[in-house]
Amino acid sequence: MLDYHGCPAGPGQVGRLARGGHVALGYCVDRARTAEVLAVVVGKRYAVPGDLARIEADGSVTLLGRGNTCVNSGSEKVFPEEVESALKSHPDVFDALVIGVADERLGQRVAALVQPREGRVPDLAAIEAHVRGQIAGYKAPRSIWLVDAISRGPAGKPDYGWAHRYAASHPVA
Repeated sequence: MLDYHGCPAGPGQVGRLARGGHVALGYCVDRARTAEVLAVVVGKRYAVPGDLARIEADGSVTLLGRGNTCVNSGSEKVFPEEVESALKSHPDVFDALVIGVADERLGQRVAALVQPREGRVPDLAAIEAHVRGQIAGYKAPRSIWLVDAISRGPAGKPDYGWAHRYAASHPVA
């Protein structure tokens, strides 16, 4: 684990997951990409894929999520995976995708696209109350859109471009 300054992270710190050992030397003719995903710390080379994690006191690692999908809301980092897990634990929710949308006061606000379970008509207030019982209130989505299906790629990865386009074309008051 590397902290935000590129130094080894200690227990309790959030940092970037890093892998040592047999690591590529770099990308052919792409020095910028090489500098972005490979780091040398105290003479040792690491691959840094972009995942954020925390080292626990017992030495275990808790994976928090991808750094590039993290929502920065009011200077707090909100990991979409945590919010999606809380949303999906509601009995009316089949799938969910969490993104950050622009907010004048907060910079970004947490927003969610929710696919209901077949035959269910979710109550958004009940979903919000459920989520607030699972995670801190500042992480709860301030905007929720009900969608027929969450768009995912062939490997099941969320289609964040689709989610942002949907949110932009369906403003919430």
